[in-house]
Amino acid sequence: MLIRAAVGIALSSSVAPWANPAVVPGMNQIGRTATPAEVKAWDIDVRGDFKGLPKGAGSVAMGAELWDGKCASCHGAFGESNSVFAPIVGGTSKKDIESGRTYFLSHPGYTHRTTLMKVSKLSSMWDYIHRAMPWNAPKSLTPDEVYGVLAYILNLGEIVPADFTLSDRNIAEVQNRLPNRNGKVFYEPMWQVHGKGDVKNPLCMKDCPVEGKLGSSLPVDARNANGNIAEQVRPFGPARGTDTALPPRTEKVGVALSVSQAAAAPVTAVTATPPVASSGPSAALKLAEANACTACHGVANKIVGPGFQDVAKKYAGRADIVDYLAGKIRKGGQGAWGPIPMPEQAQLKEADAEALAAWIAAGAR
Repeated sequence: MLIRAAVGIALSSSVAPWANPAVVPGMNQIGRTATPAEVKAWDIDVRGDFKGLPKGAGSVAMGAELWDGKCASCHGAFGESNSVFAPIVGGTSKKDIESGRTYFLSHPGYTHRTTLMKVSKLSSMWDYIHRAMPWNAPKSLTPDEVYGVLAYILNLGEIVPADFTLSDRNIAEVQNRLPNRNGKVFYEPMWQVHGKGDVKNPLCMKDCPVEGKLGSSLPVDARNANGNIAEQVRPFGPARGTDTALPPRTEKVGVALSVSQAAAAPVTAVTATPPVASSGPSAALKLAEANACTACHGVANKIVGPGFQDVAKKYAGRADIVDYLAGKIRKGGQGAWGPIPMPEQAQLKEADAEALAAWIAAGAR
């Protein structure tokens, strides 16, 4: 029945190709023809030119009420998200709305990627909300409610005013205010049989690594902080949640651990900071590398956060510079060097934090 319904949709017709026994002999008794109502129920996609968009309207106020009841638990009260789901709002400006290109998408100092920064077609947002949201009850929103939720998101991004009502009649006009509407282009050669890709990379020249390993781990104190992540992710599709209910892995990062192995593995204390054999600048730098500090901070250059030498210059006049920096290293913070937060390093030993702080205060040699 599902196969015949799908074929009926593909042909935009209520007659399946094998309804005539002459087409596929012996198959006319399998399944049935999809009814017009069934075809209509499946035919809900919305194109980039808004063809397929149902009639309806929803205000920002309506969307705000729906958002609090059905969306905020996953996406945050203001679209800023929680610790599991990606943020929807943020990273755009009035200049982006004017130009149609999101500045921070290509800015090396801004690592966040929100929905409003990336999306180039308003129809994509409408379509996705309509077919996939809310998370626990997809396709349960009426067209008017979808318009309202989308209007609320657009208002959070300062794309429409608070008294705005979004509808099928004005959505094309709002499309012209989307921050990244001009940020994506159609690259025709990729769609041609003999076309070429849109990038050209130089070949590796010499001494190239044969195999690289990537891995990540979750701190012990963060396990189950938000419940078992594996139970919060759908059991299909490309995304899989880490099973945070299991004991932490005990083997090297990058080596796969099966569920049965993890269940049998003993829970052992994880020491985040390896012992430092000696003191001095080289030992302090090794300590910074061992605790992944250098993933965000260069010694003399900015990466995500400021370079260590820039930190030393900024706080050089403080009498309590070592204590101050040691506290910042362990507790983290946000705002002193920009909007990107520095996570706390509570697992770092106090002595190691002081050693790092002393090295930075001395100029990060």
